[in-house]
Amino acid sequence: MEYIQPRPSSIVAGLYTVRDLGVEVAILHGPSGCSFKHARLLEEDGLRVLTTSLADNEFIFGGQEILEKVLKYAEEEFKPKRMAVVGTCVSMIIGEDMEAAIEDSGIKTPTIAVDIHAGFKENIDGVIAALVPAARAGWISETELDRQKELLYAANQVERLRGAAYKPYVQPSRGDLKHLVAERLIECVNSGKKGIAIMNAKKETAYMFADALIALKQTCPDADIKYIANLEERGLPKVRNDAKNISDGLKEAGVEAEYIGALDEYGANGEKLGIKISGYKPDFALIAGVPHAIPPEYLEEIEVFSITNGPRQVEPLHEFGHDHVVVEVDLHPKTLGVSSIIASEFGDVLRSFR
Repeated sequence: MEYIQPRPSSIVAGLYTVRDLGVEVAILHGPSGCSFKHARLLEEDGLRVLTTSLADNEFIFGGQEILEKVLKYAEEEFKPKRMAVVGTCVSMIIGEDMEAAIEDSGIKTPTIAVDIHAGFKENIDGVIAALVPAARAGWISETELDRQKELLYAANQVERLRGAAYKPYVQPSRGDLKHLVAERLIECVNSGKKGIAIMNAKKETAYMFADALIALKQTCPDADIKYIANLEERGLPKVRNDAKNISDGLKEAGVEAEYIGALDEYGANGEKLGIKISGYKPDFALIAGVPHAIPPEYLEEIEVFSITNGPRQVEPLHEFGHDHVVVEVDLHPKTLGVSSIIASEFGDVLRSFR
């Protein structure tokens, strides 16, 4: 048995990926309720998500004609620079040829077909299903496609080893009380301990995770703390732009950070960060984003304060030696559609001790 808890959907992963590729309109070829929550959330990020609203009749006779109509409507109504048709379980079961529908519709907008459904065990299949046609269309290079695949497999491995998929079922938790964790963190600083503050965040979640570094700097401006963030500008268009925005925000807040890794390299970044921690030899570490990417052997004899947005990440983090774990609830919806760093709950609690 691998796991028996709900895991991220490959269809939703495909939607997020076409957003990162600069797609302005995505058409879900399936029932109107498919991926409803995430489709609405992604509209906050500038991606218009339409649906072909397939129902009983189309389940029997097919939905290509409807898809062609929606493609024409989307082009005429929104005049997008890029579009994508994203498959669903229904389009897969009835055998829809989405590429044929794109061609037969007569639209001129560059459009890719993402042939995906929810029957894959891993959500990274949805990402790859979007990247492969993007490479064929010339939206990304073959080199970038290979790079993305390596990063996806690395992130998946981290989740299996030390993340929310490390055992069949993980009990969700809201984590430790934020005010107690903040108080202990400040005690470490005030006692003269040497620290390191790391942001190793996944893509747009960094808009909130970065606030933890800012809050620590504002609360303890003269502390002996080294700051590190995964803000090297590499990856898909939106990822590079987000890295620049967050980098500018840190600098404006007076946080001078060393950059190690990019926002899409969070899963493959652990070893590099671990080596940096070992060389710096801190007494404590604040790690925001994907703390479990760092192998536990690099965190031995260090008091570790971790910030995650996953309630199912609390248990494995504690099990692998993280002393304090707090959860930024609803972080992901709050970081969609933003272009500058936003306040976090833990950051505000930390600032309240000033």
